[in-house]
Amino acid sequence: MEWEVVIGLEVHVQLATKTKIFSGAATKFGAAPNTQACAIDLGMPGVLPVFNGDALHKAVAFGLAIDAEIGKRSVFDRKNYFYPDLPKGYQITQMDHPIVGMGHVDINLDDGTVKRVNVTRAHLEEDAGKSLHEEFEGMTGVDLNRAGTPLLEVVSEPELSNAKEAVAYLKKIHSIITYLEISDGNMAEGSMRCDANVSIRRPGDPVLGTRCEIKNVNSFRFVEKAINYEILRHIEILEDGGKIVQETRLYDAEKDETRSMRSKEVANDYRYFPEPDLLPVIIDHDFIEQIAATMPELPDAKSARFITQYGLSDYDANVLAANKTLAQYFEDVVATSQDAKLSSNWVMGDLSALLNKNNLETAQSPISAQDLGTLILRIKDNTISGRMAKTVFEGMWDGEGAPDDIIAAKGLKQVTDNSAIEKIVDDVIAANPEQVAEYRSGKDKLFGFFVGQAMKLSRGQASPGQVNDILKQKLQGE
Repeated sequence: MEWEVVIGLEVHVQLATKTKIFSGAATKFGAAPNTQACAIDLGMPGVLPVFNGDALHKAVAFGLAIDAEIGKRSVFDRKNYFYPDLPKGYQITQMDHPIVGMGHVDINLDDGTVKRVNVTRAHLEEDAGKSLHEEFEGMTGVDLNRAGTPLLEVVSEPELSNAKEAVAYLKKIHSIITYLEISDGNMAEGSMRCDANVSIRRPGDPVLGTRCEIKNVNSFRFVEKAINYEILRHIEILEDGGKIVQETRLYDAEKDETRSMRSKEVANDYRYFPEPDLLPVIIDHDFIEQIAATMPELPDAKSARFITQYGLSDYDANVLAANKTLAQYFEDVVATSQDAKLSSNWVMGDLSALLNKNNLETAQSPISAQDLGTLILRIKDNTISGRMAKTVFEGMWDGEGAPDDIIAAKGLKQVTDNSAIEKIVDDVIAANPEQVAEYRSGKDKLFGFFVGQAMKLSRGQASPGQVNDILKQKLQGE
C-alpha cells in the first residue's frame, strides 16, 4: 500500500551581525576556539544580556520578504536544558510571541507548477557552543565561540511531500536571506542549518504519523539523502508491524543513513518561561515601514521581470534569479551583448558548468561579465561561429586574454566572404561527384556530409549559415 509523506523543516539562519545577539563578542568565522566568548556568553554570574538591534532589523526584513505578520510585541523566553556547550543551562529564544508570525514561501516544482508552503513562524534565538569530539582522545572539548551567535529559526508548516520539495524550499529560503544580505547562507560554515521533521501516514488519514527529527543537516544534497533514507526507514518499520518512536536522529553522510541521537523532547520538557533579564521588544509601524523602504528586489520579483523584460522562459528566469550574484552577472552580460537569450544560454550552460566543475562561486569566475558579453557580440556580428566561440571561451577561462585578443592570436576569425565560400563549396562538389548524384536523386540526408566537408576544407572558419545557403543553391543546380 502507498504512503503519504509529511515533512516540515526548521531552518536555522545565522544572522550576519558583527556582534552576538546579547553581547559585544565578535561572530567572525574561523577564530581560534574560545577567543570570541565574553562573560555573557560564558554565563558568568551577575552579567546581563543586551539585545542587538541589528538582529531585530534583519529578522523584520525576512518577515516582510515572506509576507508575514510582524510581531509588534515580541518576547524572549528561557528554554532550559543541560548540555556541555550551553554554559548558562538555558537558551534565550522566543516561544509564544515570536518576532515573525505566519507567512509563506512559493517554490517551483519539477513539473513547472508552483507550490505555496506556509511558514508558521520565525523567531530569534542564541546559538549554543560546539562540542569537539575528534581532537581529543577519550575526552570532549568545548568551543564557545558560537555561543550567543544570533539565529533566526524559520519553521515551516508540515506541508512538504517529498525530499525534492524540501530541498526546493530550503533553496528558496537560502535565496531570500542572501538577497536580503541578512546572512551569507554558507552551509559549510554553519551559517544555515536544517532540521527535518519526517513522518508518513496512509493517504486520507487525517492524523499525522509519529515524526522523527533529523538534526543539523548542512547541505542541500545531504538534506535530500537524509529525508529519503528516513522515509524508507519509516515504511519498513510500519510495514513490518512495528511502531515509529519519536526521536531526534543524526545523518551520517559517510554511511548515508540516519541514526538515533536521543528521544525527542516536547515543549514541557524545556520548562519555557519569559526571560526576566530582557524586556519585551516593542516596535511600531514606522520602524517596519523604514525597513520596507530599503528592501531589495527579491527572487520572485526579479524572475517575473526577467520574463517580461528579457523574454526568458519561466525556467530560465527562475534559475537565474535564484542566485543574486548570478542574476547580476547575467544582467551585466546582457548590457554588453544586447541579446538576453544567448546570454542566458551561455551563463546557464558553459559558464555554470565550469563554475560547478571547479567548485567556484559566480563572483570567483575568471571570465568577467563584460568579456562574456563581448564574446556573444562576436558571434552575433559573424566574427566567429558558435563552435569557434567554444574555443575562445576556453581560452578566456584559462586566462589567455580578452575575446578579441584570443580570436586574433588563434586566427579564429570567421570567413564570411561569399566568393571565398563559393570557391570552397565548388571544390567540395567537384571532389564528390557520386555523392552529388545521390543527393540530387533524393538522398537529402547527404546534405550534412557536404556541410562537414566544406567546414573541414575551411578549417572550421567558414560561416556555417553561408555554407548552408550556398550549398543548397549549388546542389540544386542554381
